[in-house]
Amino acid sequence: MADESKEPGTRRRIKIGRIRIGLNVVVQIVLILFLAAMLNSLAFKHYKRWDFSRDQKYALSDKTKRFLDTLKGKMRITVFFSPSTPISADLQNLLTEYQYAGKGKIDVEQIDPERNLSRAKELFDKYKVVTDESLLVLDYDGRNKTVKASEMADIDQSGMALGEGPRVAAFKGEQAITSAMIDLMEGKKKTLGYVTGHKEPALSAPTSPITLLKTFIENENIKFQELNLLDQAATPADVNAVMIVGPQYDFSEREMQVLRDFWDKQGRILVLVDPAANTPRLRAFLDELGVKVNDDRLMVFVRTGIQELALTRDVQAHFLGDSPVTKRLADVRAIFVGGTASLTLDPNRGRAVSIRLEPLIQAEKGYFAETDYNSDNQVKLQADAKKAGDVPLTIAASAEKGGSADARVQVNSSRLVAASNATFIQDNAVMQDQAALDFVSGAVNWLLSREQMIGIAPKISKPLTFSLDPEALRRLRWILLVLTPLIPAAIGTVVWWQRRV
Repeated sequence: MADESKEPGTRRRIKIGRIRIGLNVVVQIVLILFLAAMLNSLAFKHYKRWDFSRDQKYALSDKTKRFLDTLKGKMRITVFFSPSTPISADLQNLLTEYQYAGKGKIDVEQIDPERNLSRAKELFDKYKVVTDESLLVLDYDGRNKTVKASEMADIDQSGMALGEGPRVAAFKGEQAITSAMIDLMEGKKKTLGYVTGHKEPALSAPTSPITLLKTFIENENIKFQELNLLDQAATPADVNAVMIVGPQYDFSEREMQVLRDFWDKQGRILVLVDPAANTPRLRAFLDELGVKVNDDRLMVFVRTGIQELALTRDVQAHFLGDSPVTKRLADVRAIFVGGTASLTLDPNRGRAVSIRLEPLIQAEKGYFAETDYNSDNQVKLQADAKKAGDVPLTIAASAEKGGSADARVQVNSSRLVAASNATFIQDNAVMQDQAALDFVSGAVNWLLSREQMIGIAPKISKPLTFSLDPEALRRLRWILLVLTPLIPAAIGTVVWWQRRV
């Protein structure tokens, strides 16, 4: 009877226990779902992307990232691309990187003009689009700009005759889109006056040796304007900076006066001196600012055998990271082809006229500045090299008058960048080493007070190639035919022996 009287209470306790267990399970499931939702939400809003591809094809350059940080409003990008366009996939991946780097400031709308005709027509009418070519439209602060597919890629159609489709030879989407964004944000292009009249490299000729440099600078929302100082009483008001590249003949007194007046009125000047040219007035102007172009050539002896030395005049140099011009290029090495003279910076002369001087590029150790540079006497040249020692040799420098040493303080000032080599920016040199473009870009942007735009350009894609000598091929054959099959055989033997034991 006692057992029967306890049975209802026991059942109630068991029932209550089951309810508690059920509630615990429900609560745990709800908590797990809540935590999973929170983690997914956090991962969606705060995530990190990496590009492990060899040529960093899908990574934005530092320059673009810094520009996107300066955006104050929304940038809307409308893409009118047919799926059959060869660069559709590349463009989509690139715009994803823009959205990620823009941190919510960039909106992208994809429209297929062949399927969504009504929406495409509505936006075509809004943005006054009159072409059937695939394109995208950037809209910022009431202004808009169009970027066509042909501006974003070089298409190789040589295989069309063989029945092959077009092939993307080079994708230039980032350069085209970032340039258009800068244009929209700044509203008006900066003007760079390119001085002519002294046998400088032609700027607009089909055979111009600085075509790559011109295109690269123009893609940064900068407009070149040819400038003949003989025809000017003063530098035009719309010219923001002056560029002088390797004049072969000297400037007249009148031209030098125009240049000095420009400098005195907080002008910005980039000078690339050809050390082989006779330009005493131009060099005297630089000397007045504390930058002296020496009458010498940088050389180095390179050992080519056990007892053989070869003399080379191409200068391997490194960029210094103390200046905003070369900060992003700190410790990068580059080759300066052709003749290069040394620069002597005179801080005392600069200080006397309130000019702050900074070296930008220095030759690597081992180079010496030879004053008798036309001599073929190897013994004499080797003796001069031993006497020279390891004194740092500067080949590019900056001068600023009236500026502030604190980069955070923006003060109107006169600025100048000078280099003692004028051939390193030509197309044949740039194709071998892109650091020249980065340096000139950094110099021009510093002169134009656009420090946020100074950076390294996207890498040029290079094919991955390797070659093996006969000995390496022999080793590779042994590894593939003998060692590789032996490894799983040895593992199998060990496992079989352990099971047998």
